[in-house]
Amino acid sequence: MKFLEFDKLGNPAEVLKLKEQPSRAPEAGEVRVKVIATPIHPANLLQIAGQYGEPPELPCIPGAEGIAEVVEVGEGVEHLKSGQKVLLAATGGTWRDELTAPASAFLPAPSGDDEQLAMIAVNPLTAHLLLTLFKDLKEGDWIIQSAANSAVGEMVIQLAAQRGIKTVNVVRRTNLIPPLKSLGGDVVLVDGPDLAERVSKETSGADIALAFDCVAGETFERLIGTLGQGGTIISYGALTGQMPQLSLSTLIAKDITARGFWLAKWYQIVSQEERQAAFGALIPLIVSGAVKTRIDSRFPLEEIKEAVTRASEGGRDGKVLLTPNAR
Repeated sequence: MKFLEFDKLGNPAEVLKLKEQPSRAPEAGEVRVKVIATPIHPANLLQIAGQYGEPPELPCIPGAEGIAEVVEVGEGVEHLKSGQKVLLAATGGTWRDELTAPASAFLPAPSGDDEQLAMIAVNPLTAHLLLTLFKDLKEGDWIIQSAANSAVGEMVIQLAAQRGIKTVNVVRRTNLIPPLKSLGGDVVLVDGPDLAERVSKETSGADIALAFDCVAGETFERLIGTLGQGGTIISYGALTGQMPQLSLSTLIAKDITARGFWLAKWYQIVSQEERQAAFGALIPLIVSGAVKTRIDSRFPLEEIKEAVTRASEGGRDGKVLLTPNAR
């Protein structure tokens, strides 16, 4: 089997190495699978660089999700069979061409677009949870988000539209406005000091209940300024690398609640039933094509330097995938 590994923190294009070791047959209760597709996320690159959450235990095989095909089933495994597609949603270390792990780590995958299903466990799930965990949003309610052109941002737009929730989408460049409008974004605005005034004008003074921010810095404070009384802002990243700026006067006067969200922690603390419910809400939308994640490019494991370089570039048209067993 081939796999990607890093034994020191640094530039992903420099520290990631392609390695090989003998395949391992499954023991009792285990399954061996071959990986079909696994995405490269910004969080993966930040983890490799030592700039994300908890530092990894080295050496480390990156990758958080994907889709695979069962190759071999160990004794006692009855719910999976050879040739069946499975989601890699609870295994970790998915940047490889095959994987042997306990059968409980794999979720049976429905029939559908393999590549779209390979990306369900991070960005679509994050968007779904942002929309469901913090406020009881109803049809006609307004939310606002920064980095609306990100994979999470585009999924928020699509999932919100499915429920009749209206979105204000904040971006950094005017050329991003048309594609987000076509995706279903109700209002798309370029970030700036007068953001609150423009949001009020575009929404006819709507009461915005919830804000999602993964930019931090000045944008965090501007989003707070757009919220209505008793609104909530959720921070789930800091693309600028800056600390969030905060106006205490606005926070106090509007009784704003500031919360954080980290998907990795959610996976650790929720029950199996809660996981299944979240995936159960998303899978039909993914399978039907009602919501989609754009794909920019695909690379074999052997071209990991080019893959992570592309994944870190601005102006990409979607996600970068590793496709270890592509023919």
